[in-house]
Amino acid sequence: MQRFDGKVVIVTGAASGIGEATARRFSSEGARVALVDRNEAPLADAARDLPAQLTLAHIADVSDHEAVDEMVATVVRRFGRLDVLVNNAGVYEGGDPAKITNYQWRKVMATDLDGVFFGCRAALPHLEKTKGSIINTASVSGTGGDWATSPYNAAKGGVVNLTRSLALDLGKKGVRVNSVCPSLTRTGMTADMMEDEELLAKFRERIPLGRVCEPHEVAAVIAFLASDDASFVTGANVAVDGGVSASNGQPPLA
Repeated sequence: MQRFDGKVVIVTGAASGIGEATARRFSSEGARVALVDRNEAPLADAARDLPAQLTLAHIADVSDHEAVDEMVATVVRRFGRLDVLVNNAGVYEGGDPAKITNYQWRKVMATDLDGVFFGCRAALPHLEKTKGSIINTASVSGTGGDWATSPYNAAKGGVVNLTRSLALDLGKKGVRVNSVCPSLTRTGMTADMMEDEELLAKFRERIPLGRVCEPHEVAAVIAFLASDDASFVTGANVAVDGGVSASNGQPPLA
């Protein structure tokens, strides 16, 4: 499929994991893709084997609103337009709520929530012109609580409701806004968890499909939401969770 031939896409947090898989998916479907990350070396690696004329690697920290404004301006100067913004950059902090530091709290909020809003605000004038779309990477942690994860839960919960709010405000402008809500996914952020077989067994027991998510599986849903195949979908927070959110939390009886 070449659903994005001639389209321009920004993907933040694109140096690894879901972001890298998403950038590759859009590129494979004909898009001109801007990969954005604050980590220069892995970003260069992620962009290296994509078509040079159709790819831009841009270093930016999405928690900095001026850097986000410059990110969008740079992409539009390079490619002439913007059709899709994927707000994927994220960080994680957790622990005992009584011991969470101000730094930990602000670190998560600044990237996972502020960065999403900064991206949407900067991109909107350009997306109005192209009748484009925004896809935010939220989480099942934004639709229900986790133990010892208060900063991340709060930030991702904010992304879920920000997605709904923006969908209402931007619909008449022709801009669609959706999010994906993955469960445990094999990424750099979860690398330590992937090495803990006892923990993984607990996750597999709770996930109806019996395994963790792979980044390309989230990327496929993001690409769908950005495509004309989802032309009447906005304000949706789509679970990509192997069935986790289908449960009311009670244990299996057999």
